[in-house]
Amino acid sequence: MERAGGSRRLSIPSTQVLEEQAQESDDLTDSEESVYSGLEDSGSDSSTEEEAEDQDSGDEGTLKGSLLSKKAQARMASPKKEQVQCRSLETESMPSAQQGLPLRGEYEDDSSDEEDVRNTVGNIPMEWYQDYPHIGYDLDGKRIYKPIRTKDELDKFLDQMENPDYWRTVQDKQTGVDVRLTDEQVELVQRLQKGQFGDVHLNPYEPAIDFFSSQVMIHPVTNRPADKRSFIPSLLEKEKVSKLVHAIKMGWIKPRKPKEDTPTYYDLWAQEDPNSILGRHKMHVPAPKLRLPGHEESYNPPPEYLLSEEEKLAWEQQEAAERKLNFLPQQYRCLRAVPAYPRFIHERFERCLDLYLCPRQRKMRVNVDPEDLIPKLPKPRDLQPFPTTQALVYRGHTGLVRCLSVSPSGQWLVSGSDDGTVRFWEVSSARCMKTLPVEGVVKSVAWNPNPAVCLVAVAVEQSVLLVNPCLGDKLLYGATDQVIEAYEPPEEERLQPVTWTVAAGTEHTRGVRLIIRHGKPVKQVTWHPRGDYLASVLADDGHTQVLIHQASKRWSQSPFRRSKGQVQCVLFHPLRPFFFVATQRYVRLYNLLKQELSKKLLTNCKWVSSMAVHPAGDNLICGSYDSKLAWFDLDLSTKPYRVLRHHKKALRSVAFHKHYPLFASGSDDGSIIVCHGMVYNDLLQNPLIVPVKVLKGHAPARDLGVLDVLFHPTQPWLFSSGADATIRLFA
Repeated sequence: MERAGGSRRLSIPSTQVLEEQAQESDDLTDSEESVYSGLEDSGSDSSTEEEAEDQDSGDEGTLKGSLLSKKAQARMASPKKEQVQCRSLETESMPSAQQGLPLRGEYEDDSSDEEDVRNTVGNIPMEWYQDYPHIGYDLDGKRIYKPIRTKDELDKFLDQMENPDYWRTVQDKQTGVDVRLTDEQVELVQRLQKGQFGDVHLNPYEPAIDFFSSQVMIHPVTNRPADKRSFIPSLLEKEKVSKLVHAIKMGWIKPRKPKEDTPTYYDLWAQEDPNSILGRHKMHVPAPKLRLPGHEESYNPPPEYLLSEEEKLAWEQQEAAERKLNFLPQQYRCLRAVPAYPRFIHERFERCLDLYLCPRQRKMRVNVDPEDLIPKLPKPRDLQPFPTTQALVYRGHTGLVRCLSVSPSGQWLVSGSDDGTVRFWEVSSARCMKTLPVEGVVKSVAWNPNPAVCLVAVAVEQSVLLVNPCLGDKLLYGATDQVIEAYEPPEEERLQPVTWTVAAGTEHTRGVRLIIRHGKPVKQVTWHPRGDYLASVLADDGHTQVLIHQASKRWSQSPFRRSKGQVQCVLFHPLRPFFFVATQRYVRLYNLLKQELSKKLLTNCKWVSSMAVHPAGDNLICGSYDSKLAWFDLDLSTKPYRVLRHHKKALRSVAFHKHYPLFASGSDDGSIIVCHGMVYNDLLQNPLIVPVKVLKGHAPARDLGVLDVLFHPTQPWLFSSGADATIRLFA
């Protein structure tokens, strides 16, 4: 058979053989439908789809067989072309029936945007639709009409000559459309026609596995004769059966009663009759009752229940869920003039929903007094003394007063400000005793906690100044100068991250004794409780953020090799060789003797601003810029024991009292909250935290309020400095 795409020569059977094969294919299709008709109700959707596809393929084979029988008689004039065409059609009809493989979608290669026409009549003989104009139904339930076929034999012959895909085109019985077989399907049919396997990758000549020996053995594996007990009934089983029969006769074993599958229905909202089924339900829920109508629902309501024009307009503009009344009160002259209620059906429907959606379980409410849920805290007047009123105001600074520190004796107070001065005050009289001008903003001041040393550390720009204020006892501050002057430098100079300089000239006259020059701005300075060591925090991101200095030997060192984050503040433990380092979100506790990390506290805050440690050393408080104060019990957990959210703005400073169970926090909202924080010696008893007083006096300026708070070392007094350039004493 000569074609435009090439030449192909196939061996074909006779016309009579084709007709017999077509009849056999029809019979085979009917038999397959009868065999697989019971598999339609299987649980798997995928199996159902595969069976439907197999059935479609079988129907296609049947259709092709019937077409072949008619075409074979009409094309006797050109036997070669007709036989080749019929042979190819018969060849293409074989894969779905023999292999059971799902054919590709009938519109898979079609690039048009038409819908996929799928017949949903199921696994039935398509001959049932011979007398109807339609052939089935689609997914939407609409009829699929048979395509109009007006081609005569001449049109079919011309189509056969002109259409190169005519030999691979078959008619689908279920949809009535012509389906073009793909190259893969044609190849599959040709392989089956040659007697080969349908799967290309299947190797039928794989080496066989010899499970049993191929050699004949002389003796069998076992030749022991069968036992006698294998020919007689078992006595043990006979004894067991006799016991079961005796137990059934005596009534000890009763047969299982058949389960009644009929469901029982009863009225859920029936009256609680103790003899009824509903009365035996302990958790019966009565039907919800309707709300009784009020005066506004009357046909002639009082005038005060009628809405004005403004109220009607506001009622109409509101959403249905926000309205207090779902109707407008109206007034009628008599009951006969009342029209039909328009929302009657809607309200009846909502009532049915209330009955249907009523909760099926009764919630047992516990009668608890709300006051019992509040913890029993002592009254504030029972927790005195604590600062309650403003006693003194220290005026003199012209800028923000950022930091405060008090002498160990409690007689003197030092303050640092943005105006570039450090002022020394007398606590009792609020008199400024001395003013020390410096070259920049004072970020931090710290009075030496050793009562035998009169020395103040001042953090200014990139330097830390050690100042002798020369206040109080002359023997005391004179001995401090003698100790500083008696220093002898070591023979070999050691490399240090800072530079120690002895003040001279005007600076020495003003009281500056030593200058520790850093390479970066200094944010904070704090003393060790014994008064010889001090630590400074630099505004840097490297591992030299924290430096520890020894004043007696004028020696400095960097304790950390790598940076763990941006350090906010540091503190020495009051009793043990521990060192607290607070970053933005964590507080790390280092052991200075072992030189290792002992504990890492999770603050649950976004940005830690300040930190204070209890005099006993087992508790710590942290203030943060997100208005939280976290209390940590170091022996309990690494997470906060209590988080207080009393302030409305950022916390700038927190402080503990050295002797009284008090702690305070200052915030940008201009308030200071004093709390009673009792720590018990019994480790099993939790600390008692009670807010006792809110102190106000500072006026916020530049979105800043209270910048620093500090307790008096011996008295229950509180010092505070703020953005209003004042220092206040609360007693």
